Amino acid sequence: MTTYPHLLAPLDLGFTTLKNRVLMGSMHTGLEETKDWNRVAEFYAERARGDVGLMVTGGIGPNLEGSVLPGAAMMTTQTDIDNHGIVTKRVHDAGGKIAMQILHAGRYAYGPMCVAPSAVKSPISPFPPSELDEDGIEKQISDIVATAERAKQAGYDGVEIMGSEGYFLNQFLVTHTNKRTDRWGGSYENRMRLPIEVVRRAREAVGTDFIIIYRLSMIDLVPNGSTFDEVVQLAKEIEKAGATIINTGIGWHEARIPTIATSVPRAAFAWVTKKLMGQVGIPVITSNRINTPDVAEDVLATGCADMVSMARPMLADAHFVAKAAAGNGAQIAPCIACNQACLDHTFSGKLSSCLVNPRACNETELVIETATTPKSIAVVGAGPAGLSAAITAAERGHKVTLIDRADEIGGQLNMAKQVPGKEEFWGLVDWYRTMVAEMGIEVRLGTEATVETLTGFDEVIIATGVLPRDTAIPGQDGANVHSYIDVLKKRSVPGKRVAVIGAGGIGFDVSEFLVHQGDSLTENLPDWMVEWGVSDPGEHRGGLAPEGSQPDAPARAVTLLQRKAEKHGKRLGKTTGWIHRAALNMKDVQFVAGVNYERIDDDGLHVSFGEARENPTLIEVDDIVMCAGQVPDRSLADALEQAGIAHHIIGGADVAAELDAKRAIDQGTRLAATL
Repeated sequence: MTTYPHLLAPLDLGFTTLKNRVLMGSMHTGLEETKDWNRVAEFYAERARGDVGLMVTGGIGPNLEGSVLPGAAMMTTQTDIDNHGIVTKRVHDAGGKIAMQILHAGRYAYGPMCVAPSAVKSPISPFPPSELDEDGIEKQISDIVATAERAKQAGYDGVEIMGSEGYFLNQFLVTHTNKRTDRWGGSYENRMRLPIEVVRRAREAVGTDFIIIYRLSMIDLVPNGSTFDEVVQLAKEIEKAGATIINTGIGWHEARIPTIATSVPRAAFAWVTKKLMGQVGIPVITSNRINTPDVAEDVLATGCADMVSMARPMLADAHFVAKAAAGNGAQIAPCIACNQACLDHTFSGKLSSCLVNPRACNETELVIETATTPKSIAVVGAGPAGLSAAITAAERGHKVTLIDRADEIGGQLNMAKQVPGKEEFWGLVDWYRTMVAEMGIEVRLGTEATVETLTGFDEVIIATGVLPRDTAIPGQDGANVHSYIDVLKKRSVPGKRVAVIGAGGIGFDVSEFLVHQGDSLTENLPDWMVEWGVSDPGEHRGGLAPEGSQPDAPARAVTLLQRKAEKHGKRLGKTTGWIHRAALNMKDVQFVAGVNYERIDDDGLHVSFGEARENPTLIEVDDIVMCAGQVPDRSLADALEQAGIAHHIIGGADVAAELDAKRAIDQGTRLAATL
């Protein structure tokens, strides 16, 4: 008897059967744009080997004007068909099924050729769209349908027609972007004409034995978005038009409500999909922040959907489903929804990967093979860099000893997990603990590594992390000054008025920690919805709550300061920085930039501004928390150097940059792959 009977149950679509209820949702990885089709094929084939029921590719453009940006992948030529055929054959040989997402970006297309129902510029693109005339609309329909036909010729099992997230078809549905008065605008019957026509004609073109998924926006989270009655009306018409499955889309890209970041509660929007259950006769998929087999099983068991979409969890662990089916759920590398290596990369024009799993999208480039000559390897430091190196080395057959002066593994991850909204880091540390045991790594905690204890190993890896940087502020030794380490480890409890020095990632995290009281909103969906203004689209159009709801009062009055005269959080994640700023704004955190730290005394923090050190100001606070950067902890590495013992330095001990777990894990994995 499986632990996940709903998740692992087959899904009969009539003409084909999916082996389980897991969809690998669409992710734009940038792989198709590399033109290395072996690399693309291997990425998807690895997930097929992991037994996911059905995969959806990243968005493929139907024409130039609909492509997400110049040079983005399209399906317009026989060469495209041939290239994609390499992918589908590899997936089918691995026992998988795959659908291609057809993505017309509309006004979100990052280029001067973008088109839309009306000439309403997107707030996330500098390019104003051209309003389509009747012939232009017909061209878009024909191009999308032709793309579906080419996908079938390339061997895909189906297509997903992207109708959510504020893209082209979604733009026709709402008066927010559709100002037309012809048969494509005005009444809802007119506004939904385009997606229905696209699905109807696509079905006519591809025949009956071909999956058509329609990605439907079930909660827009933008002004003048769809009501839920309109969502149901569209879903019913999409079913009549010939869709096989309806997939859930949540929020437009321009919405100012987080939908997939780590601070969003798990399965936060499954209730929206559940409202559609029973309204249509075809399977319905739910999505967003479903990242463990237990969460997925619960979503299905409680009738929220017929199937679950998990996209980034398949970056974190390609064998998610196979491990769950084998009863090895604890070995599934967890998606922590950090966005750092996936979405941040995508929106920066970089190839996507995964903080937890650097091999994601690098399957042909970062190969983990059994070592020809097993070695004895000492890894000093059980933070993310050391852990990734130790586990990868052990996986390759090396005998690994992991040493750390602390009494638990995890390093600074153990501080990150204390921050409200970062509860996923608990699971990441648990996974590391599981894998260390699974790999038979010898662990020596509470142990100070020395030159003597490291003598005799074939390889020594130094991953000793960072130390707080000395800011040399007069008065910083006072009793009212605390390090971020002491605060997050709860060895220090600041008073009601606090100044935080340093507005990098740590400063933001500490500020969030200080203003928070009560249960974390990430663990409390109703309160999270109130905080961010999310409502039932059956009650409020677009699912936006009326203005006026107030978040809970902050636990402390916090002032967040930085030396640079620039916007706070400018260097935070591209897709999450705005969330952190908004969260602190809701808690009335005061942002002060361009300061010089003059001194600290019993009255508080004395600062001045600019190079001329003008406008001396006292910030009256009870306590000051230091988050002003880090320096590498190189003491052991220096001692090894003096003793002539060869060693490798990784992670914060190599570069002390904002506790960069992404770089640390990647560096540790890549080093161990070469030893």
